[in-house]
Amino acid sequence: MEIDKKVIKKLIDALEDFKKSLNKTGQQIDIPEIETSIENTETENYRSVKSPIIGTVYLSPEPGAKPFVEVGKKIKKGDTIMIVEAMKTMNHVPSTHNGTVQKISVEDGQPVEYDQVLILIE
Repeated sequence: MEIDKKVIKKLIDALEDFKKSLNKTGQQIDIPEIETSIENTETENYRSVKSPIIGTVYLSPEPGAKPFVEVGKKIKKGDTIMIVEAMKTMNHVPSTHNGTVQKISVEDGQPVEYDQVLILIE
């Protein structure tokens, strides 16, 4: 599913306008700040590795063990970057590119969706 970035931008702008209108009326409503930058995960220099399934992500083979990847680590295509557990099955997620890990976009034990960016590789 492709998300239209223009629609997201309009929603963010509408929320900002709503916050401003509440401030003018003197009402105090705590609305959490949202990140307004929409980054493109696929550029000339960066490639993303996305989750192949819905599940829970684990960054290491077992609790307390060394993680599969760390920021700055060089990896090869096919290397396991993390595990996604789905229906009590541990699914190893391989890297789809060679390169250096620039960003890990998920945390250990976090639920992930299909096609969610897991890491960025340069």
